[in-house]
Amino acid sequence: MSEKFKVFILDDHQMLIDGIKSLLINNNRYRVIGEETEGFKALEKIKILQPDIVISDINMPGMGGIEFTKRLRTLSKDIKICVLSMYSEKSVISEVIKSGANGYVLKNTGMHEFVEALDKIMNNQIYISNNIALNFIFNDEESEKQINKGSLTERELEILQLMAKELSNQQIANTLFISERTVETHRKNIFRKTQTKTLVGLMKYAMECKII
Repeated sequence: MSEKFKVFILDDHQMLIDGIKSLLINNNRYRVIGEETEGFKALEKIKILQPDIVISDINMPGMGGIEFTKRLRTLSKDIKICVLSMYSEKSVISEVIKSGANGYVLKNTGMHEFVEALDKIMNNQIYISNNIALNFIFNDEESEKQINKGSLTERELEILQLMAKELSNQQIANTLFISERTVETHRKNIFRKTQTKTLVGLMKYAMECKII
């Protein structure tokens, strides 16, 4: 069996920390190597422990989750960051992702989705809780105007919307009744036009341009 991903937990409520530890204690992919209830101390521990992923609350005294995320991202580009929150507002989520987080998970998320979120984040994807993710799909007129400024065609817009839903090339092809090779060509054009290289980068670009 491959080595488990190392997890560090930051939350000002010990009960939540204990709950996550209990959830992951028998997981075959993750092991908790450290915990802290205060942001500044967490950064010092993380420098030493070098976890693969940090699970952080957003609303904490002293240093909030967004500031913590920004500081951690300056320390390491490689450590994944999953932010936990009760806030479902689009503006908050956008700010969290822009600060460098790889995922945003609501605290009322179920056990299965939480582990799924960690899996996707460790697979270099941005994860947003299922019941708020649709807010980030391009579904309003203003968003369409913004993205058209990036010179994407109508077909590329359609494919980008389906990419945001994490559909595979084959699934996109089946949805739009086109070939998988055509989908791949459009994907390459989308990445080229937005000057991004990964889905994570593409989603960050879309947020920075106020597309989502």
